[in-house]
Amino acid sequence: MATRNHATAQTPRIADRLVAARRGRFVGRSDELELFCSAVQTAEPPFAVLYVYGPGGIGKTTLLHEYARRAATGEKVVVQMDGRNIDPTPTGFLFALSQCLELEDVGLAHVIANWPSTGVLLIDRYEILTALDGWLRETFLPQLPAQSVVVIASRNPPTSPWRTDIDWAELTRIAPLRDLRPDECQAYLTMRGIPDDLHADILAFTRGHPLALSLVADVLGRGGKLPSRASLYEPEPDVVRVLLERLVQDVPSADHRLALDICVRMWATTETLLGDMLDESSAVDAHTLFEWLRQLPFIEDGPFGLFPHDLAREVLDADWRWRNPESFRSLTHRLFAAHYARFVQARGIEQQRIWFYLLYLCRHSPIYRPYYEWSALGSAYAEVASARDHPTILAMIERHQGEVSAKIAAYWLERQPQAFRMLRNVGGDVFGLFAHLLLRQPSPEDIATDPAMQSAVDFIACHGPLRQDEEILYARFWMTTEGFQGVSPAFNLAAINTTIDLITHPKLAWNFIPLFDPDFIEPHFTAVHFWRSPDADFVTDGHRFGVFTHDWRVEPAMDWLNIKASLAADPNLTTQQPTTFSHAPSLLVLSRPEFGDAVRRALRDFTHTNELAANPLTQSRLVADEARQGTSPEALRALILEAVANLTANPKEIKFHRAIWHTYIEPAPTQERAAELLGLPFNTYRYHLANGIERITDWLWQRELNSASN
Repeated sequence: MATRNHATAQTPRIADRLVAARRGRFVGRSDELELFCSAVQTAEPPFAVLYVYGPGGIGKTTLLHEYARRAATGEKVVVQMDGRNIDPTPTGFLFALSQCLELEDVGLAHVIANWPSTGVLLIDRYEILTALDGWLRETFLPQLPAQSVVVIASRNPPTSPWRTDIDWAELTRIAPLRDLRPDECQAYLTMRGIPDDLHADILAFTRGHPLALSLVADVLGRGGKLPSRASLYEPEPDVVRVLLERLVQDVPSADHRLALDICVRMWATTETLLGDMLDESSAVDAHTLFEWLRQLPFIEDGPFGLFPHDLAREVLDADWRWRNPESFRSLTHRLFAAHYARFVQARGIEQQRIWFYLLYLCRHSPIYRPYYEWSALGSAYAEVASARDHPTILAMIERHQGEVSAKIAAYWLERQPQAFRMLRNVGGDVFGLFAHLLLRQPSPEDIATDPAMQSAVDFIACHGPLRQDEEILYARFWMTTEGFQGVSPAFNLAAINTTIDLITHPKLAWNFIPLFDPDFIEPHFTAVHFWRSPDADFVTDGHRFGVFTHDWRVEPAMDWLNIKASLAADPNLTTQQPTTFSHAPSLLVLSRPEFGDAVRRALRDFTHTNELAANPLTQSRLVADEARQGTSPEALRALILEAVANLTANPKEIKFHRAIWHTYIEPAPTQERAAELLGLPFNTYRYHLANGIERITDWLWQRELNSASN
């Protein structure tokens, strides 16, 4: 909870003893303390905001406690707030602040009017409140009394306005927290009662990380021992893992272990997710497991659920992958399935967040790791561009790609404005864009205006023409404001939203992704089955864009998702050699006339396995799905029998069924003999046969289309 500390002469409380205990364990951070004291001990502070940031476990909260103690000693009114307990909205922030100040009115004007003239505001876990960043900087903080000092502690570095806004840059000090120096580590260990002869070994494997030092002291304080010297001096010692194992070695049950493993794998873990992952035979309910996780010393909670300290997460995750790789793979696949089930029901920003969770599962894979800005995941979002964004879009594209590209973008903005999306940070500032054009068939005007369309049309004609109602998705533009294309939060969002668009369009046939530097991303794209397709390349403003493609009729969304899950589940996989489209999975995509010819051929060859094996349908998605447990000829024969049997469902079509049966399934020697067996004039028999073939072809065609869209 947010708390308010006063320097008073009240009777000593337990809280005072806690403060004393914290002070007894506080070491180092002399530069940060000097900076803070320079503000709170002068009549006119040299700055208004001190922004402290660093990874989980680096000591931000401990430093804020020391700031609070020193400010209170100096007769300052200290208000402490924790982002975990604040709704990240202006109203939620003001409500929490009014509680600290013991106010009944939560309005902004009332809070400002009652703010102490020399108040010190300490905000911990600011990364949870980044949605308030702009409001705090532009609305709330400027109204505080001039002598106020605000300290912000966050895992993330400050957003650019803290550095670039002329006024705020002068009134802001930024202090990244680092590991403790060796002398500070030794002082801390001495305070914790650790014998001097152990200090050197402890420093060798903790390397000054505050959380690691704290865990060492906890282990030794419980009577534990340091790991053997041999393990300490391996080339890449993982002694922190041993310390964490000591802290969680008494996991009560297999269900508790599952909950811990889920929490380690997921960016955030909720009680609902735990419930989804538990078996019916589980002896412990999700609520109990959630509360158990919450009380672990390295687990924190945020607005979207529980998460481990960064150090604890990485160590436990690495240990789990080594200790039980099969369990690691199995749970990863289950988490993919559970989140995809949620994704199907979600909309808008919620879909982006779910897909961010799925991407986070891939963070250890060498196929994914070099290509994403992992520290920025969850810190931005994409939204459809509005008319007022259009000048920004055109200016950005002209700056990075040239005048011709800007004219092409203007053309598409007029025809498909909904295809353009702005990338924004949590404060709403634009830092990039992308555009996904959805087309059934590029028009002559499209082709004349945009060279990418001519290349796409030619490529499709060669490698798999569109069928009725099928669509293509073209990721025509994507870039950041400053860095164009590359590893960045923009690539994170472009990848996430591309995936969302791909799997939410059931009629999608092809998608195209052009890149300014295709060689860099090629190993990653090849691994996830976006195939380098030089035939689809195009040139604008004198630069050749390398294009990647995927035929979703050949490899539908669910098959593709299974590939992604497998990559996430096996971090030992390595990137493949670059692969062009000619090496992509080969299934035939037949046009409707070609499909009909193949069905008629399959009926004629129904009793001849060798001929049936050569039928084009054996290379279709329809038969590939059916043949998962057998051979293609067997699968094709089974599908034909199913289609023939379907004719008996309608009494009016039984006559067609009989004509098909005696001609192809249990064939008479000749069609004339088949007509005699059916007691029909030959012309009537031929009419029934033609209708039967037509209905069978229609039924199989619908199955083919459904196979390609599932």
